[in-house]
Amino acid sequence: MDITRPDDMDASAGPDAYFTGRVRMEGRFAAPAPARLRGVTVTFEPGARTAWHTHPLGQTLFVTAGSGWAQVEGGARHTIRAGDRIWFAPGERQWPGATATTAMTHIALQEADESGENVTWLEHVADADYDPPA
Repeated sequence: MDITRPDDMDASAGPDAYFTGRVRMEGRFAAPAPARLRGVTVTFEPGARTAWHTHPLGQTLFVTAGSGWAQVEGGARHTIRAGDRIWFAPGERQWPGATATTAMTHIALQEADESGENVTWLEHVADADYDPPA
């Protein structure tokens, strides 16, 4: 058993290369081998979102606070709220983030593949794609 207390968990700003807007990442972890589970709690301020990205073995998000948007390439943008669970299939191009006016926090869980990779980052989500005109 390994217990990590909140004061011992790292917290950092989401890197500009992978996020637009103000993002805070807390409690990042990687389970020891042979497990492949990786996770992090991510808080998006209003207007913040990830870049487009994929996960080789898929990803599950648990929205814990606020509301946001999530989209897969070629699909509609969906509103996600506290209590929602979102599954992205392996290799599915996607992005989640806050709405333009509300913050959103989620716990992101994904597994690493045989090479140790758990995410492939792509280009930033364009403003016109993030919040298209009505």
